[in-house]
Amino acid sequence: MPKLSFSKMRFYEIKDFMPNMKRPRRMDIVLNRKRHKKDIECLMVKKINDETPPSKLSWQTEHKPHPTLEKLLQNKKYLAAFGSFLRSEFSEENIQFWLACEDFKSTISPDDIRWKAEEIYREFVEPTACREINVDHHIREKIKESLENPSRSCFDEAQKHVYLLMERDSRPRFLQSDAYLSLKHKSRSLWYI
Repeated sequence: MPKLSFSKMRFYEIKDFMPNMKRPRRMDIVLNRKRHKKDIECLMVKKINDETPPSKLSWQTEHKPHPTLEKLLQNKKYLAAFGSFLRSEFSEENIQFWLACEDFKSTISPDDIRWKAEEIYREFVEPTACREINVDHHIREKIKESLENPSRSCFDEAQKHVYLLMERDSRPRFLQSDAYLSLKHKSRSLWYI
């Protein structure tokens, strides 16, 4: 290298003097931004070339949305975890009432319908019930009137009310709970075994 005063040296020549020195942080940020921009451009080119609908792109399928309440209630593991979560929040009567109504809808015999309807009313709907659910006074009165001649649909309005209550209130908290997160993590890890 020719003898030059420090002020006349070029940047790349200074860099050769200090091979073991780390780059300044600013340079890393600039390089990362350039890399990120190239990655985005590659994704855009890939998207244009593939012409696949956005729902099938890999970056969207990696982040699955949280399951709906309906899916939680259909899956036995999630149902058990959701039930224990509600028990910890002292609102397990909601899921128990919903399950009792589902069982009640599958009843065929008229004698069984009357007996189960009265049992559900005494356990969940009656104002002095041991596991009273949170429904309006009007809904309670409709159910009480329908007990004279019960049908499979006499608890439908209360069941819908409880379902919406669990959907809006309990489900979001459950999805943030340790019970759900650990169950979700276990289901991912079982795939690799």
